[in-house]
Amino acid sequence: MNFLRTGLRISFRGLPRSSSFTARLPRFQQRFASYQRFPGRGGGSGPSFKPYSNFGPYARVQYIWRNYQKPVLVVGAGGTTFYVFNLEEVPITHRRRFNFISPETEKSLVSDREYQSLLQQFRGKVLPREHPYTQLVAKIVERLLPSAHGLDGGDWKVHVIDDPNMVNAFVMPGGKVFVFTGIMPVAQDENGLAAVIGHEIGHNVAHHVGERLSRQFFTIAAAFLVSTLFDVSGQFGSSVTDLILTLPNGRTQETEADHIGLLMMAESCYDPRRAPELWKRMAENERKHGGAPPQFLSTHPSSGTRGETMQKWMPAAMAKYDESDCSITGHAMDEFRRLTDIGRSVRRSAPIPIFTGGSNSSDDDWF
Repeated sequence: MNFLRTGLRISFRGLPRSSSFTARLPRFQQRFASYQRFPGRGGGSGPSFKPYSNFGPYARVQYIWRNYQKPVLVVGAGGTTFYVFNLEEVPITHRRRFNFISPETEKSLVSDREYQSLLQQFRGKVLPREHPYTQLVAKIVERLLPSAHGLDGGDWKVHVIDDPNMVNAFVMPGGKVFVFTGIMPVAQDENGLAAVIGHEIGHNVAHHVGERLSRQFFTIAAAFLVSTLFDVSGQFGSSVTDLILTLPNGRTQETEADHIGLLMMAESCYDPRRAPELWKRMAENERKHGGAPPQFLSTHPSSGTRGETMQKWMPAAMAKYDESDCSITGHAMDEFRRLTDIGRSVRRSAPIPIFTGGSNSSDDDWF
């Protein structure tokens, strides 16, 4: 008997113990090591699989495919069908994109409570409706709206916020326009301000809010997939998907809004050649205040890139400008720039039909 025990010890001395063997496996592989069946071992009746890869992410893909193949195929086929069924063309630019939120739903998502919250946030800074800045912004909005296909029938309201440090403007879905006075020196004249407002209205023409909300389903799924396959935190997975998916899509939308706004300017008899000049001034303003983040880390293209891209669209914009018979209006605009600047009073002989909210009245589409 002692001889038999000694022989068994010698026989098993060269084999790895179970705990030390599984310790060498990736964590995911350790977890599911008991489910593996290796050909030629033990004569078991279970299925014979090749061992999982030593590369963690690939091992996890192998495990999911072997154990959840049918659900993966069903979800994949359903997701692909849903994606293809909800592809549509963006107005004006004709870009194909995924969006299942209708314009009516998009508008309803921005509630009156959020609008009132913004007014409360800027309380005391909203310029009155008779202020020259408010009058000028309302004039530009009124002039651009006939070129904003599908948006001219909304409940449009204009608010100018007295904040010289905020170089910004945005338009909420449904037609709530907010312009900060910090953008005025960069815009310089009515054409420059029309480029700013045209860009913001362009986001609404393209229904970019609905598109961003629609893409969140795929972004969340992609973040979960990255976290699962690479065994990292959900926050890290979200950061990766933002860098790969969210930020590039944001830059695409900003470029598209530039394109739509430029064509709207031209159709409304604002000189589209002034738009690239705006972005040169914007780049200079950014340099004065410490510069902008790298383009690949931003939702916006760099100001220099935006000006250069606009030059590629200029022939089409000038053709639309000429088709609109804008020569007389263009001369009037030149005279306006010669006699006055954006900081002086702008008078109109007729009342402005757009409500211009101010201190005497009861997005994430940032410029």
